[in-house]
Amino acid sequence: MLISRLVLKNWRNFQSIDVALSDRVFIVGANASGKSNFLEALRFLRDIARPNGGGLQSSLEHKGGLSKVRCLSARRNSDVEIDIYLSEDGESTAWHYSICLTQQARGHHLPIVKHERVWRGDNDKLVLDRPDEKDKGDSVRLTQTYLEQISANSEFREIAKFLESIRYLHLVPQLLRNPEGQISTVDDPFGRGFLETIARTSEKTRRARLRKIEKALRIAVPQMKDLTDIKDEAGVPHLEVLCSHWRPNAGRQREDQFSDGTLRLIGLFWSLLDGNSPLLLEEPELSLNSAIVKRLPPIFNQLQKKKGRSRQIFVTTHSWELLSDQGIGDEEVILLTPSPEGTSAQVLSGREDVRALLDGGLSIADAALPLTAPEYLEQLSLELA
Repeated sequence: MLISRLVLKNWRNFQSIDVALSDRVFIVGANASGKSNFLEALRFLRDIARPNGGGLQSSLEHKGGLSKVRCLSARRNSDVEIDIYLSEDGESTAWHYSICLTQQARGHHLPIVKHERVWRGDNDKLVLDRPDEKDKGDSVRLTQTYLEQISANSEFREIAKFLESIRYLHLVPQLLRNPEGQISTVDDPFGRGFLETIARTSEKTRRARLRKIEKALRIAVPQMKDLTDIKDEAGVPHLEVLCSHWRPNAGRQREDQFSDGTLRLIGLFWSLLDGNSPLLLEEPELSLNSAIVKRLPPIFNQLQKKKGRSRQIFVTTHSWELLSDQGIGDEEVILLTPSPEGTSAQVLSGREDVRALLDGGLSIADAALPLTAPEYLEQLSLELA
């Protein structure tokens, strides 16, 4: 199953967007245009649906409250709404889930559900429509969604399970090398507990994945081989490789001696091999050699087409190398354009100017990235003089 359409109203940068999504989604735009916030809408739904995520109240509290996720461009209608359409085949709609949030007018001013609705199938059979009579008799019920209530979502639990499965990783090498501090049991977006995640994976799966990663790693970083996971005397998990150098006997190194690029590459490969659920990747090109970055889209495509896998991948990027791959179609790229009225989002296949450039033989990088550059960028050096 994949997310075939996303509608956001008054969410972060977006006052109102409605975009169709493919099985690969590349999100491009200027700095601060909302690329991360686009992914965060999906992470927010995931956190609500997670059994240990704390539901609606905890998820919003973690983000600073409803006012912090509400679009600054919101005017008369300041309610926050997220709609997702789920498809089994990329064409017909299997589910449509909609949630609209507002704030209590009295009392503790808690965030509450203004509406929560579920439709099933292309015939739009309404499965859930809140507030219902029970909600009207007990308004406290509206502080929770049905996504987070097993006893209430039996008719559409497939949606909750799907959202719960969404994976996100933006590995920060410095945090992986120095994991001191509390690791959230709900979400670990920056990889502080990445080694623990590997260690918790069943031995058979863990060994198989590390073998595949080692083969790929030896191509990208030829001096490294024999990737394995170990635990030290205190039971703390580590990654270890055999590193060739000028001495006759190669030495073993742990992750605290790996380069940023090596750590990010291992994290990326592990994430790509980790299941069939939607994967959200934030600027995977960071710290990587440009030649490696160019190979990422074909890798995504190859893993998506692997037998038994049907995985949707979302990628935010600024990289010319990544977007220069001729296999990326204009229907796979979403362009974010900021304005005083909020960021707009448009699939590139809807832009005639971009299609004309692509028909002329240019890549997505050549056609789209110039559209993300600040208007007066040439004055940047003058302002610092």
